Amino acid sequence: MAEEDNFEQPIIEIERRIEELSGFSDDAKQREIQRLQQRLSELRREIYSRLTPWQKTLVARHPRRPYTLDYIQHLCTDFVEVHGDRKFADDPAIVAGFAFFLGHAIAVIGHQKGRDTKEKVRRNFGMPRPEGYRKALRVMRIAEKFRRPILTFIDTPGAYPGIGAEERGQAEAIAVNLRDMSSLAVPLLVTVTGEGGSGGALALGVGDRINMLEHSIYSVISPEGCAAILWRDQGMARDAARALRLTTQDLWELGVIDEVIPEPEGGAHADPARTAKIVGEVLSRQLDEVSALDPEERIRERYLKFRRMGRFTEVMG
Repeated sequence: MAEEDNFEQPIIEIERRIEELSGFSDDAKQREIQRLQQRLSELRREIYSRLTPWQKTLVARHPRRPYTLDYIQHLCTDFVEVHGDRKFADDPAIVAGFAFFLGHAIAVIGHQKGRDTKEKVRRNFGMPRPEGYRKALRVMRIAEKFRRPILTFIDTPGAYPGIGAEERGQAEAIAVNLRDMSSLAVPLLVTVTGEGGSGGALALGVGDRINMLEHSIYSVISPEGCAAILWRDQGMARDAARALRLTTQDLWELGVIDEVIPEPEGGAHADPARTAKIVGEVLSRQLDEVSALDPEERIRERYLKFRRMGRFTEVMG
């Protein structure tokens, strides 16, 4: 493993030492635990303040990072999940349904990767098939009918590229979502919580506010995929990560996103409950802001937001 990939090892070693000492109750051991906890906090701040784009990619993919169902558990009540797209099947890679968020009746939709091997396979590692996107759009249309704001959570390597998915219209399903999300009259808040991979992410990514967690990524392709195409060598993924400008800071500077949501020390996986609380505060504020607009103005501002992306100016030499 490259040294750049192993950046969390000092943190893991201190966490392991704290866990070993936690079974002892004598004063000396407790003082040592306090010293280690202080060192752990300092080390997390130091390491996470200087992450490279490739290291941020690894953090965005961390297996303990909170997923959509974790945010629903922490932020919502009375969640009722909707299954199936009424055309072909249900896709567990996307979770969709209705709930209450701080007293607001909402629709909530997001990618779900899975934790253990069995669930990862069932969720297809968070890579949706066409029926997943059609299920999401079905829920969005119901939300618009009943005037419920929509929250989406993005965390996917990309849409599933299998033969069956292509045969059932993967590209068409994504395109229809992009078209219809652009004209929904209800408030629509988007948050990239981990990986924002290509069209598979963008199919849930058209909204009035686009947020990214501090250590998430958002890109047209994965670093490995980019390296394989440009250099025919996935070992060049670290160079590709730098070139893609996929970090939160890059996308903020480019005007692609509206807000960077800070993460706790050591990343979202270090304190999922605290992360959810921070996300909830941002979404609550934004929901009030966007709900204050009349529907026509909301749709117009959403349209203009995406029209402004990718503009450039030619300078004649």
